[in-house]
Amino acid sequence: MVAVETGFAEINGAKIYYEVAGEGQPFLMVHAGIANNTMWDDQFDFFAQKYKVVRYDMRGFGQSLPVADDYQRHEDIRALLDFLKIDHAYLMGCSMGGGACMNFALEYPNRADALIMVGSGPVGFSYDEWSPSSLIEEMEAAYHKGDLERINELALRIFVDGTGRTPDQVNPALRQKVYDMNMIALRNEKLLGSDVPLATSAAERISELHLPVLIVIGDLDEEYTSRAADFMAANIPGARKIVIPGTAHLPNMEFPKEFNAHVQGFLDSLPINSA
Repeated sequence: MVAVETGFAEINGAKIYYEVAGEGQPFLMVHAGIANNTMWDDQFDFFAQKYKVVRYDMRGFGQSLPVADDYQRHEDIRALLDFLKIDHAYLMGCSMGGGACMNFALEYPNRADALIMVGSGPVGFSYDEWSPSSLIEEMEAAYHKGDLERINELALRIFVDGTGRTPDQVNPALRQKVYDMNMIALRNEKLLGSDVPLATSAAERISELHLPVLIVIGDLDEEYTSRAADFMAANIPGARKIVIPGTAHLPNMEFPKEFNAHVQGFLDSLPINSA
């Protein structure tokens, strides 16, 4: 088993919990907004056999405490890589984490060797026909009431169960793990500052991306995610899109072997980089 280094990086006014394992080309994993670094459990150990893998908890998630000051997630990525003395890396982000990774790649193109977007899209992406689903509307009502347990359950319905699937059709251990991860984030949300957007959104700057990109989505994910994936595939030269059937927003957790094989195949096709 690969040895794991853990610690807290004091960066940008926050203390960010991180884990590092393996040697070779650095490979950073950034979690979703309903999770923390442990959503990558089945990827961390697997990819540490070939790469120097880094995962961390964004501020307000997992073991990283919230900070009231405003911040930028992509700048926390930069500062963490600087702290770990990593000049450039592969970047893999899920949902909100994918948006942060893309922002980093846009702001620091020489430090991003490849980008893997999981159930994610460019920050600022929208389309005319979009309207909130009934579950999202119900979640917003629960926010106004401060009902964190109801918010969390609705988040599971949307992002874990997915379109056309009921809770009893999903692995209960997976649902519970996501519930527990998301509850930490929900409790910290009011104590966390705002993520300051780029002056020009990633959706508007997508033509600036000139690096290998893999897009991975589940076929049960929301229409917005599917539309975002199509937008990226159409506007990033050479981008590859993979749809994993029978899963929603967290395909890496539900089908780790299939997911890992897709990602490894993508990485194997890239030029070898040295840190």
